[in-house]
Amino acid sequence: MTAAGGSPGTGGAGGRALLVVGDVVTDVVARHRGPLTAGTDTAASIRTVPGGAGANVACWAAHEGAADVRLLGRVGTEAAVWHERELTAQGVRPLLVVDAQAPTGTVICLVDESAAAERTFLTDSGASLRLGPDDWSESLLDGVAWLHLSGYLLFSESSRALVAVALETARARGVRASLDPASAGFLRTLGAERFLALVDGVDVLLPSRDEAWLLTGLPEAAEAAAELSLRVPLVVAKQGCEGALVARAGKVCARVPAAPAAPRDTTGAGDAFTGAFLAALLSGAEPEDAAVAGCRAGARAVERVGGRPPSPG
Repeated sequence: MTAAGGSPGTGGAGGRALLVVGDVVTDVVARHRGPLTAGTDTAASIRTVPGGAGANVACWAAHEGAADVRLLGRVGTEAAVWHERELTAQGVRPLLVVDAQAPTGTVICLVDESAAAERTFLTDSGASLRLGPDDWSESLLDGVAWLHLSGYLLFSESSRALVAVALETARARGVRASLDPASAGFLRTLGAERFLALVDGVDVLLPSRDEAWLLTGLPEAAEAAAELSLRVPLVVAKQGCEGALVARAGKVCARVPAAPAAPRDTTGAGDAFTGAFLAALLSGAEPEDAAVAGCRAGARAVERVGGRPPSPG
């Protein structure tokens, strides 16, 4: 197993870099109109694009102006060069572990164009959830001001162990950390209390509305965000077309409206929000203003096919 991206080096001056640790996958996006027809054909527009929640966050952070964005992830040999090239083109420094035993993760994204571009995922995590403690090095945090972890890492034993080591190292070095739960479906299987125990020590949690509900059992979005902020210092709860909630110390302190958009594909909208939010925080913005930047990026994301921002130029 080798790292395709090389050493992270010393990073941005004064520790300004963002390190994202998470999934790098290949998305097959099938856009169809109306319900799928079982047992026969359903017309669709199909594209293969680079994806993965962690990778998407990194790309959106770089797109939104974060000067030094790095991504630690794991891919199969068959797609390592392509993914490295796509990340580099987005301004992300790829630190990819190449797995000779498992293929790159693949997600089939079914997007119903007649239902607000809502999407359903069929996920084969492949190499992405084989990321483990042996892929971690304390030197990965050299020059890093912020560590972001994809919640998908919590859904396998090896990558859960990596999360524990990464958070411990970050705390020891004074690096702040955030995490996006990533998947309501996988979160339901893992369980709320286990999830919250695993993310103990995280500075910022960025759940979706459904994830906040699963973690608290509270169906009202503001109550759920407030409750979570008793466990994590800052909670930024993404609400889709209703914007975002910012909560601290058991109270919602800001309600940020969504930016207008004409949805084509909602894949990666939450990743876009997170990437832009982190880029704004690193530039010195307050969390409420960073959430505004996140909503703007989310709106731009749903107007594109796939989870990545447009390539520079």
